[in-house]
Amino acid sequence: MPKPKRGALLAVLAGTLIAVAGCTVQPLYSGGDGTSSISGTVAPGMREKLASIAIDPADTRYAQDVRNKLIFLFSGGAGEPATPAYRLSLGVSSATSAAVRVNVGDDTDRTGRPSAGTVRMTSNYVLSDAAGRPVARGTRVVSASFDRPRQEFANLRAERDAQDRAAQELAEQVMLAVAQDLSKQR
Repeated sequence: MPKPKRGALLAVLAGTLIAVAGCTVQPLYSGGDGTSSISGTVAPGMREKLASIAIDPADTRYAQDVRNKLIFLFSGGAGEPATPAYRLSLGVSSATSAAVRVNVGDDTDRTGRPSAGTVRMTSNYVLSDAAGRPVARGTRVVSASFDRPRQEFANLRAERDAQDRAAQELAEQVMLAVAQDLSKQR
């Protein structure tokens, strides 16, 4: 077989293989059924365990955000179980720190005032079985940054949006940690 035909044949073969391989790509957190969520990464047997977790009530707005997201992630949107096999106690705290902007050229009214902030949200969790014995415990920490504009309401809203983003990410990290802890149980 002459070399030009062999090269063309290899090119066509390589292109076909790439096209066929591309047909099997799915989103990273796909549930396999066309839905896309982080809970899709959990093994089917683990989904039932996660769906059997009840979560203690929260005492702050951002802790309630974490709790609501966890309920959704654990149950896939079905709510809390009627007869839980596990109970999750969450302690959620949030702290905001500010970065200071110094000597910003012509913008003299902002010199020395905070121009950015960071929300740091921490969750300590304890997972207990139905008898109340602790099965797992852990801590997760998340940070979310935000800009501090001049307007007071916009400033407060930016901080609250950062808290919402941190709560969302914290719930996902706690869900994955609890799933990992449960996978070690028999």
